[in-house]
Amino acid sequence: MSFWDKIWRGRSAEFEFDSGSAATNSIELTKRHPVVSLSKQGAATGNLRVNLSWRMRTSDIGSFEKNSLIRHPFSMFKPDVVQAHTESMVNVDLDLGCLYELVDGDKGVVQPLGSFFGSLNAPPYVKLSGDDRFGSASGETIYINLDHRESFKRLLLFVYIYDQTPAFDRTHAIVTLYPSNGPRIEISLDERAPQARSCAVVSLENVKGDLVVRREVKFVYGFQAELDRLYGWGLQWGRGYKTKVGER
Repeated sequence: MSFWDKIWRGRSAEFEFDSGSAATNSIELTKRHPVVSLSKQGAATGNLRVNLSWRMRTSDIGSFEKNSLIRHPFSMFKPDVVQAHTESMVNVDLDLGCLYELVDGDKGVVQPLGSFFGSLNAPPYVKLSGDDRFGSASGETIYINLDHRESFKRLLLFVYIYDQTPAFDRTHAIVTLYPSNGPRIEISLDERAPQARSCAVVSLENVKGDLVVRREVKFVYGFQAELDRLYGWGLQWGRGYKTKVGER
């Protein structure tokens, strides 16, 4: 849906995804409209794909960009974001993770740090595809096996900056959910939190058999342990490290 379509339709646009309208290819969860039900769409089965992608804002190149604009005025018509690994830009490594709590009481985390990649066809039915350290076009992806949705009590998808400059305010990060049926669901991390290192992005909760997706977008200045305390997960955390690129 275009921007002008949303303005024209006003509040009615809020209900397009809930009604299963084929005219909408995506829905953005916002502060004003933070919740959507997968079950009501018939989208609570199959593999739910959750993707994290990010780019750097060109405004953060600083004086280099200003000088370049003076010398090359037509560069103002170029896209306003560039890939995260472009030279002269702050080094940022965003990671996607998932806290899970199953109905049998099992709790844990799926994340690149510590190589907790999870499993798709066995508990916790959540699997991380890999670790993107450079902001590639494909980003990072977590798969959630919704054919076992009755095993989930709650899931919390989060993003954190691993051992690099805190720079959420310099990135254009988006977490996108791709259900097996219906439009994709987008959550933008567009709030300014320059010193934050972690962000709770979106939760999935089994509410009396209804799988509900809720926008969170809560930034914290610590890491996973602080997110744990914020949501009352009750896990034990220790400092972890990744191997360097090229190491085994």
